[in-house]
Amino acid sequence: MRRSSFINALLVCFLLQTTGYGMDQGHVCYHSAFAPGNPRYEEGDFPRYAPDRKVDITNVLIDVTPHWEQRTIDGYVEIDFTPIALPLSQLRLDAVDLNVLKLTATATVSDYEVSENNIVITFSPSLEPGQAAQVQIRYTTQPKQGLYFRTPELGYPAGDIHLFTQGQTHTHPHWFPAFDYPNERSSSEIICRVPPEMMAVSNGVLVSEEIDPQTGLKAVHWRQEKPHVNYLIALVAGKFAKLQANYQDIPMAFYTQPSMSQYAHNSFQDTVDMMGFFEQEIGVPYPWAKYDQAIVTDFTSGGMENTTLTIMTHRTLFPDETENIRSSQNLVAHELVHQWFGDLLTCKDWSHIWLNESFATFYAHLYNLHKNGQEDFLYGLYLDARRRVLHNRSVELPIVYREYENSWEQFDYRTYPKGSWVLHMLRSQLGPELYRKVIQTYVERHALTSVVTEDLVAVIEEVSGRSFDRFIDQWIYHAGWPKLKINYDWNGQTRLAHLRVRQTQTGDDSIMIFHFPTTVRFYYDQGYEDRAIEVNRPQQDFYFALEQQPRIVRFDPEFSLLAEIDFNKPRAMLLDQLKQEDDMIGRVLAIESLEDKDDHDVIEALSRRLHEDAFWGVRVRAARALGDINTDEAFLALTGALNQPDARARQAVTQAIGDFYRPDNLDWFSVFLGAEKNPDIKAAAIRGLGLYHYDAVEGLLLMFLRSESFRNTLAMAAIYAIERLDEPGYIDVLMETLTTYEDRFVGRDLGRALQTLARIADELDDKSQVRKFILSYLDHPVMDVKTGAIRALGDLGDARVLSIVRTFEKVPDRRMPAAARAAVRALERAKDNVPDELIELRQKVGELEEDYEDLQQTLQKLEDKLNALQE
Repeated sequence: MRRSSFINALLVCFLLQTTGYGMDQGHVCYHSAFAPGNPRYEEGDFPRYAPDRKVDITNVLIDVTPHWEQRTIDGYVEIDFTPIALPLSQLRLDAVDLNVLKLTATATVSDYEVSENNIVITFSPSLEPGQAAQVQIRYTTQPKQGLYFRTPELGYPAGDIHLFTQGQTHTHPHWFPAFDYPNERSSSEIICRVPPEMMAVSNGVLVSEEIDPQTGLKAVHWRQEKPHVNYLIALVAGKFAKLQANYQDIPMAFYTQPSMSQYAHNSFQDTVDMMGFFEQEIGVPYPWAKYDQAIVTDFTSGGMENTTLTIMTHRTLFPDETENIRSSQNLVAHELVHQWFGDLLTCKDWSHIWLNESFATFYAHLYNLHKNGQEDFLYGLYLDARRRVLHNRSVELPIVYREYENSWEQFDYRTYPKGSWVLHMLRSQLGPELYRKVIQTYVERHALTSVVTEDLVAVIEEVSGRSFDRFIDQWIYHAGWPKLKINYDWNGQTRLAHLRVRQTQTGDDSIMIFHFPTTVRFYYDQGYEDRAIEVNRPQQDFYFALEQQPRIVRFDPEFSLLAEIDFNKPRAMLLDQLKQEDDMIGRVLAIESLEDKDDHDVIEALSRRLHEDAFWGVRVRAARALGDINTDEAFLALTGALNQPDARARQAVTQAIGDFYRPDNLDWFSVFLGAEKNPDIKAAAIRGLGLYHYDAVEGLLLMFLRSESFRNTLAMAAIYAIERLDEPGYIDVLMETLTTYEDRFVGRDLGRALQTLARIADELDDKSQVRKFILSYLDHPVMDVKTGAIRALGDLGDARVLSIVRTFEKVPDRRMPAAARAAVRALERAKDNVPDELIELRQKVGELEEDYEDLQQTLQKLEDKLNALQE
């Protein structure tokens, strides 16, 4: 946190209040200075809360004319509002670098001021509470964020020309003035004026579509009648192909760039079924007039749940040849769920963003349960826990957290998979039916409002009759999760099974000792029995009187607890657990425990799972475990298991084989690559070539570098293999490929290829050729390419570019500064060979210098204003 910014903000507030300058009934001072990621706020070291609402925005109309070649817009906005409780003398709107041409209102405007981040409108006389008013603003701008063009001038195909918006968290003010915080709702309208051959799609229903005889442009008018928050306003326009469907009387449309339209059905085919499932599961009908989904190129994230119009990345499209390896199911489901959780109900402020994102994540899992069954559902939760939560070594923070500096910090593992797991645990404790009743009541009661966690808790306790204070406190308001060390032993004389459970997580104010119910399951030769236990202390001993010695002991057999569990079991028990056909998660956990053992019995058991297991995920885990064991016997087990019925398992086997180094294995690669048709599986084998420094490998990699494949999959796999080989001899080949076939690489992949180039050149004495090549991409029109080039310069380690990279630390795009700062750290290490602590100290000194300069400028402005007021 930056303390000097906080002092700066307080000083500004104090001086403004003592001089009387800017005092208005519309916004308190902290409202205009204290929220992150929003033009109306500055950084500071204090908790974040939603700003005061001094006015009620009732409708926003945006009329926009894009100028495609210049990537600018002409805009006109009407904002209808009424003061809520106090007279309003000034209205402050968020607006970033807008060139205001004209401003009028239905009330008397005595003055208005346009700054870098705001438009402040002064009314005289003040507006009384309840007095309806409208402000009209005509402006032009070239948006740096919020609205993005994809045009030939930026390197995109002319036949796919389009634009799109992205408002979360606070980027819409870069293209229209607004009150931009999620505790305010209004209806909205968008009129977009485009050439007749283009489409324009926005929120709500289509009001009209008419050719303007004066301009020849098509004016497309959309209206969203039900109120929604500002960041959910959306627009896509340009050349699109369109698919249509209906769920009952709700129209659906699917928009893609014309060049990618053949793949649209693969991604969107489940949407109708999802809509029906979510209506039933949530218990509330789909709340809007339509549902559209639009694919855009190089989207800023995976997808965005704008009201009635989800915008998604082009990367979600896939061809039939990938079989079931690629799927849009999770993304499409996640964004559709947001139409309830996030759009119908919206978090009041970003500290409660889990009420949007965790619900969307968990209900995508519930759809997976509906479509693919219990094992797929549990395996998805398993992957979330293992890959995205339990192995996360970042600073441990609670889910609801107000000390963030920038709102985007909230969108991490806590908000998505951890919060989803909290809902899974809640559903497991309540039972599916009672849980469904709780959620239906919560949604019905708070529809079209802003919500906080306490709103959900109140409904849970009301409907269930149970206290959930402890549950919410430990999982939502405290950090971390249980880390359990479990030991088991059996006493044959007393016929007592003994389980010792120790919680080993840090027991401090942020990470507490957890209190939770769970189950211990004992498997016998015939059947099993469950015993319920309550874990609530740092160490507990549980004794179970059993009629016979159990064959398998399972802790949390229903997989309803988010925890790191180290369960010390006998090897024979693990091998038995690996065979238990009715316990998929148990088999996966047994593989986890056995994958560091390389004896014959373990390899044979894993090989059997790889050939015979009924669930694809167990086969995948078995393949990876055999790859980790890395013995000749494990290698033979893998090469004999390529004939997998599920493409995901076949890919895992291929990848595991590719991670073995066997000098005589090159012939296998050649045969396999010639026979395999699935590009994703072929790519896994190509990546394996990165272990072989043979002339024949160079020929194969050159062939794939120059090959055409969907989204350049095979060429990117060859680039990965080249990085793995780490041979500078590939530098010229790679530069030639990137120059000749640049149009085949989408932005992110081209940036990644530049990083590979840098990494294989980092040991060269003369890096000038590579340095110049990477530098040439710093003015590339695609942001992902520029970001990749910045990272590549850091990887190259040529300190001569340090001053160049530093210039990108303040670029107004949240991705570029982070890449630049990381590259600067790497380059400083290369230059001075100094410790990280000294580099961090230098950065802090630089930040203090910047803050001092900001403070000086602010004080100068205030002095100028004081002088003006005294004249």
